[in-house]
Amino acid sequence: MRLKQIHNFVAVVESGSIRAAARKLGVSQPAITKSVRGLEAELHVQLVQRTPHGVVPTRSGRAFFERARVAHAELRKAEEEATQFEGEGSVAFGVGPVAAILIAPEAVARFRHQFPRARVRVVEGLAPALLPLVRNATLDFAMGPRLDVKLDPAFAFRPLYRADHLVVARKGHPLRNARSLAELADADWLSLTGIGQSSDPLDRMFSSAGLSAPRQVVQCESYNTVVAMVAKTDMLAIIARLLLAEPFARNVLEEIAIAETMPSLNVGMFTRADAPLTAAAAAMAKAVTAATRALVRSA
Repeated sequence: MRLKQIHNFVAVVESGSIRAAARKLGVSQPAITKSVRGLEAELHVQLVQRTPHGVVPTRSGRAFFERARVAHAELRKAEEEATQFEGEGSVAFGVGPVAAILIAPEAVARFRHQFPRARVRVVEGLAPALLPLVRNATLDFAMGPRLDVKLDPAFAFRPLYRADHLVVARKGHPLRNARSLAELADADWLSLTGIGQSSDPLDRMFSSAGLSAPRQVVQCESYNTVVAMVAKTDMLAIIARLLLAEPFARNVLEEIAIAETMPSLNVGMFTRADAPLTAAAAAMAKAVTAATRALVRSA
């Protein structure tokens, strides 16, 4: 099995056709076809099949692709590290909605002092969407809350800080003086979908207080959306306490200081357990850690 065969196979599956893979790699279609067929012959299994919609992996092909893509990504990183000059390289990392606003800008600025010519990719998303990208080596690491469920052994997790949350409303909201969840039970709510727990924190908060979950819940995946919608409507939301300290949120929102205990999440860094970070990725991870500590100290 040659590295070129794996490279070609991964390109075919990702591109969805022999023609697209050949164009992407700058080689002929017959060369790609011969390479994939040679790999199938060596493995004694069919990896791809043609359909009216293009080339798709077989069941065996999908299983092989998941492993091959990770191996290919690691080999690409190894080659890059071996040939790069000081200050070069590339890193891709994922951040949740809070980190995207409060941590990523400072972290990238710190990183670029050490790696001024490096390529940087920042992907914003929630933990359920980011972790598969860490698993398949699309991302070097991701920052997010530790899930309630047992940690997948494919990942290593390093905690960075505890994220406390609070209930917020627009300034001047009719319910701004409420002091219990019972007083907010009939309000319309916004929920940050997939905040990192096995159940919606809004549901859990009401359940812990012996109350039914709110009937009117709008779900979204961005704190920017949450802040904008809460500021311009009568909806309520749960947000990270750190976020309310930022002017763009503090100027339009206010806390509703209820007596009930609010959700608190253990936020940290997810990496693959079976592979070390590249020099550039390790430097970015260090920058993220430093930016996080600075934020927590200033809060």
